[in-house]
Amino acid sequence: MRITTVLSSIILLVLFTCSCKNEKSLQSYLVDTSGKEGFYTGDLPVSSILSANSDVSEDIRKTIKSVKKINIVFLPKTADNSLAYEIEKEKLNAIFKGNEVYKSLMSMKVKGMNVNMYYSGDTENIDEVIAFGYGENTGVGVARLLGENMNPLKIIENLSSTDFNEDNPALKQFLTMFTE
Repeated sequence: MRITTVLSSIILLVLFTCSCKNEKSLQSYLVDTSGKEGFYTGDLPVSSILSANSDVSEDIRKTIKSVKKINIVFLPKTADNSLAYEIEKEKLNAIFKGNEVYKSLMSMKVKGMNVNMYYSGDTENIDEVIAFGYGENTGVGVARLLGENMNPLKIIENLSSTDFNEDNPALKQFLTMFTE
């Protein structure tokens, strides 16, 4: 009886240990970097960008309203933080590589930056769109768009054709986080 109890305890311990994953999630990364020295972080409710009197088409309004909030974390690369840049780039790579939650949407190179786009949910009901980018001259960062029933192709299409009003107080306040 004693051997059975010890053996059962060992098996349960092994199963418990194996079932616990030590994978870092994007949410925990965003929380961990919030307020960390050298990082620019911010949350932006999209409703604050699109005011009721914005002069945009109904299609653009509907697409933007599908996005509820944007989380941004960015570490600019400087001569003093090359090691931190590499560490953060590897942390973010580890979150997205081999992760079943985030599916690759597209990859591109823009002005010396490598940008990878991911999404979570299924293609009919996208919950998150994530842009992860890094560049030797700029830094490393991630932007997460949270919403309901988002269509990433419509978002990209509308963002490229939308002229955001720089006089919008909410947008100005958000952009001041990224200027010194």
